[in-house]
Amino acid sequence: MPDEIIREPWEEIGDIVAAQDAEYLDQFLQKLNPADIARAISRLDDETQAGVLTLLEPEDAADLIQELSDVQGADLLEDLPIEKAALIFDEMESDERADLLQELDKEDAEAILAQMDPHEAANARKLLAYDADTAGGIMVTEFLSYDMNMKVADVLEDLHKHVEAYSDLIIQYIYAVNDKHNLVGVIPLRNLILSKPDTGLVNVMIPNPLYVLVDTPLQELEQIFDRYTFVGLPVTDSTGRLVGVALRSDVEEALGEIAAGALTSFSGIVGGDELRSMPVYLRSFRRMSWLTFNLVLSIIAASVIIRYEQTISSLVALAFFIPVIGNMSGCSGNQAVGVSIRELALGVIKPEDWRRVFIKELQVGLINGVILGLLLMLIALLLDKGIYIGLVAGAALALNTLVALTLGGLVPLILRRFDVDPALSAPPIVTTVSDMCGFLIFLSVATWLFM
Repeated sequence: MPDEIIREPWEEIGDIVAAQDAEYLDQFLQKLNPADIARAISRLDDETQAGVLTLLEPEDAADLIQELSDVQGADLLEDLPIEKAALIFDEMESDERADLLQELDKEDAEAILAQMDPHEAANARKLLAYDADTAGGIMVTEFLSYDMNMKVADVLEDLHKHVEAYSDLIIQYIYAVNDKHNLVGVIPLRNLILSKPDTGLVNVMIPNPLYVLVDTPLQELEQIFDRYTFVGLPVTDSTGRLVGVALRSDVEEALGEIAAGALTSFSGIVGGDELRSMPVYLRSFRRMSWLTFNLVLSIIAASVIIRYEQTISSLVALAFFIPVIGNMSGCSGNQAVGVSIRELALGVIKPEDWRRVFIKELQVGLINGVILGLLLMLIALLLDKGIYIGLVAGAALALNTLVALTLGGLVPLILRRFDVDPALSAPPIVTTVSDMCGFLIFLSVATWLFM
């Protein structure tokens, strides 16, 4: 019996969308874990990605989006009609909705808010007003609160009556509030269930609970969660009014995204997070913004050698470009390293996806290599170095940019394959190897032409 052909998830999803089988699509997606979903969605073309969200019910589409990173989710939603996107946003959790709206262009976000349910849109606007790195920026507004004067029986009756509506809420804690909706106590669910029905909430609640203000920074939230085992912390405004709950999981996620963003910025990716599912010209522009600036800095640093040019033999003009090519190759390579590490962390790629990563970086490498090579050749002409030296330097930088990008994209995957942390090992490896390749290419071509 011939071996059964194993199909990749994105191939299966593509066929399901083509067949317009909404029920089977929902069933198939539920079988995948979040990392596999993120990876599969990233492998689909734009039309099929939009088809997935269009085919699913808004609630199911919202669940799918929430399994993805914010940048990947926003990328999908931008390609949908405003009306469809608004229906999906209506079904999202409040904190996730706010995060995704912040990822969108202001015009797109406003258009979606205008089409959303008025209550949900108003709630989203409130969250968007808070700084993203504070308790207000990451809190959820879906929580249960009851008047402190109510009895246990009243609360239990409400919970039973709204089982379906409350099923998605995190209700380890129920909050007691006064007539001004100010926080006065926290009621653990265990206390509620084990108390007599005619007991007042004021007698089962924990009074004067620990809480945070909407402007409490993430670092302070992290310290509180490190000290206590709370699942969440109530969030109040400056008047004491209960406005949300900051969840431990959301604080950890937000801090992780900040760390990932710092790595990406350090690698020289300008304009936000980058995934290889984005258009190649957009990815090229984001990297070129940093690389062009870095090229100028490299020229300034290397120009010190020009002062001594008259005392050195004629070929020393080539030495002017050696640190430029070395520095630029390191910058280009580390940009690709940053994207690969981020995609590995998000589960968008795995080591076996090396061919796709190679092709994607090859595309950007060709564009950026040609542009940087031409810029360096033009600089050589402006410095009166001669057309041949300019050609050698430009060609060497173009080729080495291509080498550095492919190395930067692939080395983290290779390291992960052998259970080595790519965040620590990939940057120095890529920098060293790309420098060696750059010098070898540059000096070999120069030797062939001039010696």
